[in-house]
Amino acid sequence: MSKADTALAKKIESFDPNALGDAAGGLFGLPFTPEEAQVVVVPVPWEVTVSYRAGTAEGPAAIREASLQVDLYDPDLPNAWKLGLAMEEHDETIAAASRQLRPLAADYIGWLEEGQPEAEHKKFGGVPDQVTAEGEKMLKWLKDKTGALLDAGKGVVVLGGDHSTPLGYLHALAERHDEFAILQFDAHCDLRPAYEGFKYSHASIMYNALELPQVKKLVQVGIRDYCQQEAELIETSNGRVALFGQRFLSDEKFGKKSWKKVCGKIIAQLPKKVYISFDIDGLDPKLCPGTGTPVPGGLEFEEATYLLRAIVRAGITIIGCDLNEVAPGDTEWNAIVGARLLYQLSNWMAVSQGRLVAKGMHAE
Repeated sequence: MSKADTALAKKIESFDPNALGDAAGGLFGLPFTPEEAQVVVVPVPWEVTVSYRAGTAEGPAAIREASLQVDLYDPDLPNAWKLGLAMEEHDETIAAASRQLRPLAADYIGWLEEGQPEAEHKKFGGVPDQVTAEGEKMLKWLKDKTGALLDAGKGVVVLGGDHSTPLGYLHALAERHDEFAILQFDAHCDLRPAYEGFKYSHASIMYNALELPQVKKLVQVGIRDYCQQEAELIETSNGRVALFGQRFLSDEKFGKKSWKKVCGKIIAQLPKKVYISFDIDGLDPKLCPGTGTPVPGGLEFEEATYLLRAIVRAGITIIGCDLNEVAPGDTEWNAIVGARLLYQLSNWMAVSQGRLVAKGMHAE
């Protein structure tokens, strides 16, 4: 056993999972460093193009703090904490760029809403190109960052920020997998091309993802707010985009169909490799009132996590995942829900990758 392995074994032996979360520890109060962890969370405090309410850039820090209140025991994964889960420090360059560009983008959006007065065209005309250039830098940074972690054998979770953030991670995965699907939990389709003039808009993440030929399928769950242009893109996608919108989910529920059967229909659309992109507003807004663009309806927490567990139990590998649009808002509730969802995403991704074994499943 190497010195590093010995040191890690001692950390696990001495850690008390029943104690209060240690504020001096890492994510969820765990004792692991990113170098020791099997699953690494990459925070991306970026929210330049949000089109309604801001605050998502503060999501990673809020979730980190709220994670100390999460009990580590899971009846399906009683020893999940031993996996090794850690979050990297946020990159201040990314955070500073977001803080600098957000007011400029907000003023630009206001100019659009006012009908683009000619008197201010010189002031705002170049904003989209400026924001796109910085978005390109952020994409490359995250692609390189996540790519290095993947090559080091880590499982990777990206924690935004707004929903534009994970595109660089998708590019990194596309260089390492011939094909995969995206399962998107969301209130919105995010299929708008260059929304409000911003190529890397939070409302364009899935449009941009579909430009990657390795993304063979996009399966969307919980959608309940989208435009005609997005509906037409889905209809003309020849099945590449499968929509399980809130209207469909509600019709199934009102028709006395079990959630288990509905999940079976969703899973039937998925190949063996899946990336999960979770916008917190895919949940009922009572669970995420601070999120940028809340919409009535949405999934219950246990509905979402049941589907997550069912995907893994169906033998599907989650090659990566992200959690986005968690804004602290006026209470700690948003981060409390976000932290618990992050724990579930991280652990079940690890199960699918053979890093953990769940009850009722066997190691490969």
